[in-house]
Amino acid sequence: MAQVKRIRRAVNGILVFDKPLGMSSNQALQKVRWLLNAEKAGHTGSLDPLATGVLPLCFGEATKYSQYLLDADKGYRTVAQLGVTTTTGDAEGDVLERREVTVGRSELEQALVGFRGDIKQIPPMYSALKKDGQPLYKLARAGEVVEREARSVTISRLDVEAFEPPLATLEVACSKGTYIRTLVEDLGQVLGCGAHVAQLRRTQAGPFVLAQAVSLETLEKAHAEGGSEALDAFLLPADAGLLHWPLVQLSEHSAYYWLHGQPVRVPEAPKFGMLRVQDHEGRFIGIGEVTDDGRIAPRRLIRSV
Repeated sequence: MAQVKRIRRAVNGILVFDKPLGMSSNQALQKVRWLLNAEKAGHTGSLDPLATGVLPLCFGEATKYSQYLLDADKGYRTVAQLGVTTTTGDAEGDVLERREVTVGRSELEQALVGFRGDIKQIPPMYSALKKDGQPLYKLARAGEVVEREARSVTISRLDVEAFEPPLATLEVACSKGTYIRTLVEDLGQVLGCGAHVAQLRRTQAGPFVLAQAVSLETLEKAHAEGGSEALDAFLLPADAGLLHWPLVQLSEHSAYYWLHGQPVRVPEAPKFGMLRVQDHEGRFIGIGEVTDDGRIAPRRLIRSV
């Protein structure tokens, strides 16, 4: 008997998912997409299977704006195990070396000073970065080590939440592209005892925080009780990740031309930069950019409102 193809729904919005331990970001996306029965979906940057926490998932028209969440700052709570180094820099790797931990809290606090602000990081071999088209983690599993260029990242917050040797719980706020595994490994090197990430939880991604995140258990319960449509209650608007951007509202006349790809003039609009754009009824219709002559040019449009 031929299998009946599932007809997916046109779902638009952002769901802030609390990714569970052991699930890849893509597995998380596909699971939630299945529960929502959504046509189109995308996530906003990978979390390692070891990591839990905030993973914004975009559906439908919201996928057009996922890049801006990918570029956003992040927040983490990590438990660093001092005295043990591993092949991957986290608890999933094989142990390379064990050392005695004689570090006190004052030494830990002092070591953290050198990691705050603008720093350089060498990306780990166990990462999704590519070399000649191959992800580094695949090369690492094959026993290869390739040269990686140091990258500039910004650590805006790095504080000790708890310290019970050999475990140090750290709160981190950082720019995109920061590797917490590398941060912890480098910290262990400075302390002279080595370290790896024992636990990692993302507490913030752009404007989204852990308090907004919905667990898989909650989604599955809602699905069991009310079907896919019941999960719509957890969706945020497509522009929820851009609420910190300046907002302009167009007249009905201007919105018509803007939605047909034409730049328009808006009284008292910002002089430069990217903007959220609403129509005359207050509906989000896309993002625009201020041109050199002061008009608002469309950059990414909502397909239908």
